[in-house]
Amino acid sequence: MTTRSAKIDQKAGLIWAIADKLTGVYKPHEYGDVILPLTVIRRFDCILFDTKDTVLTKYEEVKNLPMKDVLLRKASGFDFYNTSKYTFENLMDDPDHIEENFRDYLNGFSENVQDIIQKFAFDGHITRMANKNILYIVLKEFTTEKANLHPNEISNLEMGYIFEEIIRRFSEAHNEDAGQHYTPREVIQLMVNILFYDDNDILSGNNVAKTIYDPACGTGGMLSVAEEYLHSLNASTELVSFGQEINDQTFAICKADMLIKGNNADYIKDGNTPSDDQFEGNTFDYILSNPPFGRESDIYYSYR
Repeated sequence: MTTRSAKIDQKAGLIWAIADKLTGVYKPHEYGDVILPLTVIRRFDCILFDTKDTVLTKYEEVKNLPMKDVLLRKASGFDFYNTSKYTFENLMDDPDHIEENFRDYLNGFSENVQDIIQKFAFDGHITRMANKNILYIVLKEFTTEKANLHPNEISNLEMGYIFEEIIRRFSEAHNEDAGQHYTPREVIQLMVNILFYDDNDILSGNNVAKTIYDPACGTGGMLSVAEEYLHSLNASTELVSFGQEINDQTFAICKADMLIKGNNADYIKDGNTPSDDQFEGNTFDYILSNPPFGRESDIYYSYR
């Protein structure tokens, strides 16, 4: 299985270093509130770059049609798109109108991406950075090679590692345990190996489809590693991932990751599983989780 590499640590470190531009306007424990959403948005931006012109052309043709969403997804090659004329790169051409243009850019995303961005509560940070004259400076840093998140440069699995490393640093700045937001991939790999040990029907069958559920899915690491593991053993196997997460930021990252990979992002739900189970009455082939045990608010999970 894939393990963390120096490349991933370096990329995550370089992205986190952009936080230096926030000094004075933000306190260190607030850096993640800006860096995390911008990293997600930049990832979407890089993915859509190759089909940007195609989408803009198609948008002019179909913008008044009721089925425009389907047609624009097809044009982009993904289940999401952006119809704004702006990208991170050409936003830099007009520093005097950076706030207005950046908002136009964000509003150009398909609704499923806008829903993810809203979970970060990012709008107020745009205003804050613009008022303090650092919005252009910060966005410009995300156009440099250190923030190149194109799929040709960074795979989906590597992107998951990068998100988790940024969260780890963010948690350290908060002086809190990063483990409440994600589980190290090395631990997940062991759990996945145990979960599927000697399960011949899923490992060797043809065109097998199974479901897996994580009721405290964080950034989606367990779901991603399980899917990667099975595909490495049997490419014909389909593992359909379901998850629920209470933390808005990690929920947004998980949903973005599923959307980018072409999985059904609607199967990732927001909320507290013990008190507001979004999958009540559903059954799954596998359940894999690391609930935040050891805290006063813990409610132990009982699986049917």
